[in-house]
Order: sequence, then C-alpha cells, then structure tokens
Amino acid sequence: MKLRKALDAYIVNITVNENRSPRTVSSYRSDLEQYISWLEEKGIRDTAKITGSLIESFIVSEGQEKESSSTARMAAAVRSFHHYLAFMQDEKDPSLNLSVHHGVNSLPVYCTQDEIRRLMESFDHADPEQILDHALLETIYSCGLRVSEVTSLTVNRVDLVSGKIRVLGKGDKERLIPVASGSVPVIKEYYEIVRPVWLKKKTQLFFINRFGRRVTEKHIQQLLQRKCTELGFDKHITPHKLRHSYATHMLQGGADLRSIQEMLGHSNIQTTEIYTHVQNRQLYEAYQKFHPGSLDDEDDFE
Repeated sequence: MKLRKALDAYIVNITVNENRSPRTVSSYRSDLEQYISWLEEKGIRDTAKITGSLIESFIVSEGQEKESSSTARMAAAVRSFHHYLAFMQDEKDPSLNLSVHHGVNSLPVYCTQDEIRRLMESFDHADPEQILDHALLETIYSCGLRVSEVTSLTVNRVDLVSGKIRVLGKGDKERLIPVASGSVPVIKEYYEIVRPVWLKKKTQLFFINRFGRRVTEKHIQQLLQRKCTELGFDKHITPHKLRHSYATHMLQGGADLRSIQEMLGHSNIQTTEIYTHVQNRQLYEAYQKFHPGSLDDEDDFE
C-alpha cells in the first residue's frame, strides 16, 4: 500500500473507529508524517517494503534528537500504524520486535543560567522574525511550557498587564502561570508591534508567523538547532530542555516541589521529583570539586 494512502486510512481509523482524542490524533499524525518522510528519503514508497531494521534505524536516529519520552511516543505511533496495516491489509508487521528504552532513570538535560542569558541576548530586534523567535523562547522558558502549549496559546489566555497566562495542558487541565517580569517586555513587543502587521485574517492564536499562520513545533525545534550552532553550545537544546531548565532553575532558586509540579502541569509528583536528583547531582559535583579533604595540613582550614 502506498505510504501516504496508508497514513490517511490509518488517521481515519483512529479518529472515527477508535475515537482517539484530537490531541492524540494530532500527535500520531505528526510523528507518522516524520516517519514517512524519513522512509521516502530512503527511497521507500510502499508499506510492503518496510523492514524491521528500517524501523529500528529510524527510531535510533530520532532518539539522537529527541527526549526519550518523545522517542517512545513515536515508537508507539509506528507500532500502532503497522498493527493496523497488518490487520486491515493482511501485511506482515515489521514492528513486532521493536523495543524502546524509556530512559526513566536518566536525568534531564538542561541549560545553565549563563546559557539561557546568552541565548536570549542573541536576537536582533531590528528584525520582526527575530522578535517572534525571541518571544517564543522567552514564553517557553519563563513559563515552563511544553512546545505544543506555546504553539496553541490563544490571545484570551494571555494577560501581559498582570503578567499571567492560562495554559490548557494535557488532559485539558488548565493552570495559571506567572510570566517572568524580564520576559514580559519581549512578549509585549511581539504582540503589540509584530503580530498586528502579520495578522492576515482573524485568529485567536497568540503566536503567528509572517504569513499569519500558526507557528509550528518544527519551527521552534529548528530555531534552537540554529542557535546551538550559532552560539557554539556543546549540548543539543530542544524546546523540552528549555522546560527542564525552567524547572531546574526554579528549584535552585528555592521553589518548593509542589509549586513546580503545579507550574509544569504534572499530574504525579514523582514526575517532578527527578529535578531533585539534578540538584543532588550538582551538590555532589560541588562537593567533589571544592571539598578541602586533599589539603595536607589542618592549619590550612584556618
């Protein structure tokens, strides 16, 4: 079956027959479009030519660019897609032996405060597109948003006077988040100066591009890739790592875990507790670096 035709049929199935939520359908569609584009680059146009080794190669390549949770979700979408084809089209299922390590024990990668400062100071506000990009990253970092939350943010949920935004997160749960005071002027500049010029037709979306359309998650991912190269960062920064940075810096600043859980929209406190492990690691590294145990003379302590 042709790849694109198979994808269309699968999306109809999970939408109509399985009654998946619009958020799940959107996520699976996005993941599978990336999967199919990758296959097409390899010269694969028909589902019958997909092998298990190809799927493994795709997941490994994605794992180098994405968080482990995102890679696991993508693997789930690929498995679901091939299970559907095996059942409906009587094709072999090349995803049967696919396994993905969720990496639950790995600590989140985050930016230092100096890296955040360099990133935010790297934009030229003489360029309207750079004002948009700056405002996007300020919003993600200063509010700890998921990339999907910032791209779907609507005008009626942003109050720059009080410096608060209302975010509709996973499970349609709403949370009220303060915007860092230093981020408000940048976001306000975008909203009051850039957005009105780009507004082609009425839309409630807060962030739009120069064509008046919704800013995509891919745009933000590519923006951060460019910035990593431009600024010479060793680590690969993603939108989700900005969210990790927000949580880590909040904890370092003295915020309690419950408050951070509320701001991030975690339903389970255990998900938030991983940031205490980050702090513990930092304390251990500082201990190893600065502990005076290697000094030879007790007088050196005086």
